[in-house]
Amino acid sequence: MQESPKYWKGVEELENSPEFVKNALTEFADFLPMKETYGSSDATVAPRRDFLKLMGFGIAAATLASCETPVKKAIPYLNKPEEVDPGIANFYASTYFTGQDYNSVLVKTREGRPIKLEGNPESPITRGGLSARAQAAVLSLYDGARLQHFSIKGQKADKDRVDQEIRSKLAGAGRIAIVSPTIISPSTKKVIAEFTSRYPGTEHVMYDVNSASSLLRANNGVLPAYDFSKADVIVSLAADFLGTWISPVEFAAQYIKNRKVSSEKRTMSRHFQFETALSLTGSNADVRVPLKPSELGGAALALYNAVVGGGAGASYKNEQLTKAANELKAAGSRGLVVSGSNDPAVQTLVAAINTALDSAAVDVAAPSYVRQGDDARMDRLVNDIIAGRVGAVIFYHANPVFNHPKGTQLAAALPKVGLTISLNDRRDETGSLCQYAVPDHHWLESWNDFEPKRGFLSLSQPAISPLFATRQAQDSLLTWAGNPQSYYNYLRGQWQGVLGGDFQKAWDKAVHDGVATGTALPAPAAQITPAMSAAAAASAIAAAPKGSGTELYIYEKVGIGNGSEANNPWLQELPDPVSKATWGNYVAVPRAMAKEKGWEQNDVVKVSANGKSIELPVLIQPGQANGTVSIALGYGREMAGKVGDKVGANVLPFATVREGAVVYSANVTLEKTGATSPIAQTQTHHTIMDRKPVVQEATLKQYQKDPKEVTEYEKLVTPEGKVMPGKVSLWQDYEYKNHHWGMAIDLNSCIGCGSCVIGCQAENNVAVVGKQEVINRREMHWMRIDRYYSSDAHKSDFEEKGKLATYAAMEDPSENPSVIFQPMMCQHCNHAPCETVCPVLATTHSTEGLNQMTYNRCVGTRYCANNCPYKVRRFNWFSYYSNEKFENVNGHMFTDLGRMVLNPDVTVRARGVMEKCSMCVQRIQLGKLEAKKQKRRPQDGEIVSACAQSCPTQAIVFGDMRDPETRISKLLRREDGERAFHVLDAINVQPNITYLTKIRNTEEVRNA
Repeated sequence: MQESPKYWKGVEELENSPEFVKNALTEFADFLPMKETYGSSDATVAPRRDFLKLMGFGIAAATLASCETPVKKAIPYLNKPEEVDPGIANFYASTYFTGQDYNSVLVKTREGRPIKLEGNPESPITRGGLSARAQAAVLSLYDGARLQHFSIKGQKADKDRVDQEIRSKLAGAGRIAIVSPTIISPSTKKVIAEFTSRYPGTEHVMYDVNSASSLLRANNGVLPAYDFSKADVIVSLAADFLGTWISPVEFAAQYIKNRKVSSEKRTMSRHFQFETALSLTGSNADVRVPLKPSELGGAALALYNAVVGGGAGASYKNEQLTKAANELKAAGSRGLVVSGSNDPAVQTLVAAINTALDSAAVDVAAPSYVRQGDDARMDRLVNDIIAGRVGAVIFYHANPVFNHPKGTQLAAALPKVGLTISLNDRRDETGSLCQYAVPDHHWLESWNDFEPKRGFLSLSQPAISPLFATRQAQDSLLTWAGNPQSYYNYLRGQWQGVLGGDFQKAWDKAVHDGVATGTALPAPAAQITPAMSAAAAASAIAAAPKGSGTELYIYEKVGIGNGSEANNPWLQELPDPVSKATWGNYVAVPRAMAKEKGWEQNDVVKVSANGKSIELPVLIQPGQANGTVSIALGYGREMAGKVGDKVGANVLPFATVREGAVVYSANVTLEKTGATSPIAQTQTHHTIMDRKPVVQEATLKQYQKDPKEVTEYEKLVTPEGKVMPGKVSLWQDYEYKNHHWGMAIDLNSCIGCGSCVIGCQAENNVAVVGKQEVINRREMHWMRIDRYYSSDAHKSDFEEKGKLATYAAMEDPSENPSVIFQPMMCQHCNHAPCETVCPVLATTHSTEGLNQMTYNRCVGTRYCANNCPYKVRRFNWFSYYSNEKFENVNGHMFTDLGRMVLNPDVTVRARGVMEKCSMCVQRIQLGKLEAKKQKRRPQDGEIVSACAQSCPTQAIVFGDMRDPETRISKLLRREDGERAFHVLDAINVQPNITYLTKIRNTEEVRNA
């Protein structure tokens, strides 16, 4: 028998062996420190620090050493940070705000690296909800396209040299402009004010890509705070308040409060939506009316005349508008009108209607601050830069070369400006034209404060040391202003006056909670430009020219937004809630136009206006107003990074600035090019074709009349008393003695926003596959949100033509369909068809009701996927995280840095295995272990799946159905016989996912 040293070598021996060095250079060819250290495969000596980094130590070491390579210091966990325990997650309260989307968050970290964001339940604004963009923001921290050092004219430069040159040039610059999106940080604004004091010629201009400038003007310079829970009748004129308008996470929670129904509450609000493109909000409306952009003003005027009276004559007439006006008047202070228009006249009339109603849902005394952009000031500044009247420009998270209507002219003028500085995090379209790049930290590396609404404060704190040689933008401005103080100390100094009393104790609590009460921003100043009177607004709309030709409507998508996060692959692959399209924008056209022009879906058309043109594929979109087309902004980036570059086309050059406001519509011509470009959609069917067990809906009147009759159930026995064939089972029933995990999903509360999809992806290391793989139907999302349109066809109308003709007609959606969203994931069936066909027992049933997967046992036969009636199993075709084929679509994961986002509690699956929802079994196990340590059962709410945790409307309820005191047990007991149903109940697979029938506050339910 040989001695063990013959078989086991120490690290010291192995790390210097030629075999290790050769294999390391082969297996880790893209590992830069190895290349720098060894140079070639002839190297025979491997430094220990690099060896340890290769062997998995890299993540912790990179974090502790700020990701410098090679690692300078390796800190053993014998002397670990006090708050860090290996294998145990830490949570830190912080705030996500990128100039348009506010979310109070909890940052989940493992061994010092952020891996997931969750909603902060302490926030009185977002209340634990989270948007899809906020969910995905953690991935942007590890984006290799971020600038990693200071530079002068694109060349790496020393920080002190950069500061010295900038200070010298600022002193003689004359007029200086700081350009940014909306800033809601009181301390940042004071830093800018201090900078302005040092350089008196400084002007700070804020602009928003999806502007609310006219809404500000119409309300005397303030942005009203809205509370949709206080409205019984809601009329929206093109305001996508559930998707992209102002504060969608906040509004969604308020909106759903009056939409939930139960045996105790059998009333709900009524929602009218008038819009051009079928939006997320329009999809949830009770009554939706398509109209052209040119008709929006007429609709506002007609509504004003009907509710207030005394306006000029309105040309727009619509039966549903008359109903909306009558119901508004009847609701009085419980009525609310909102508009997404950037026309000052429209917003003035909307404000006048709300004033006449004395709407309780509108608060101008405690306004919102999340939109402060001034289109007129930005337009003047751009014109002055073009004319050479500005000596220096500092861009702070602003990219107007890409996202301003005059971006092309600005790009030509910037090289002529004496001093240009980019504080942006990457060399983007604007930053690449600047002389100096002084990149800002990522917000997860920064301290900051926020006041999204007057009286409500929040903080952000660094959850990781800066990964690159960047500097927080506020520190840069303080340095150039001659203030040696760090921004952290500056921030604490500003909060001294806010918290008062025992400051340290109050500060610690604010940092811990992430939120606080109080105000640090001055009261909004009155609008410099006098607000338009209602009479003048009515006259302006009445005198406006009528629309002609094909009208383009420019809108914002829920995922990509204004394009600032276009390099995030999670967002690129997030299906649009309505079109279910990923990876790019398109021209959404109504079916009548497509038929008239002879266009098919995926045909490429050339869209032209104002001497500009772009080419995009056609998507035939039900609900699109006739005579119009829609294109999403935020696409067509040229310098975002590997993921976001050249995805789609930029439509913002078609926008114009008219009378000091950006107009997001234009008259266009469209011409078929003869080319085709497939759109990557995750769902290509539209209706349920009368398959009632899939989704169920009813009207509020039906529900009030008899709650037990609104949901259809499969009969258990025949009229003769015999058991129905579908209820005869091959399986033995399970007896759950301890826990029985399940989920209930209220279709009344699900708005289809997609936050749960990204939450699941982040929690479970779900791979991104790219456009072509989505086209190949190989997307990997464990959770999807099915979207179903209503159809005007009925089975009886087509039966005489045969089954094929019947179902073909029923698959055609209505011209203006009603919509249902249904989250769909593994149903964890008690009689699971997948379990019986797996030849290697890779999928089995647990004693707690979970359909579980053993990945290293799976051999990829895909029998289970073929046998799954819900089609929720995903086959992993490739090693997406390491296959070079996917580098451009999943580029974040091709470095050690990108892999830092992966959740270590969940296996990164190998090629050739099946994947599916696990009900976040790792969270279940953690919750059980924590309860076991305290010698008790888990309490309701301690264990929550990622999808349920992120939902802003609490549509998803997760819990233990064996415990009669849990929320899910009470919900199912209450709804038993009323709204609870299982999808495809007839096949008797007995899912552990229960759905609640959707109730609409409308006259009739149209066949879906």
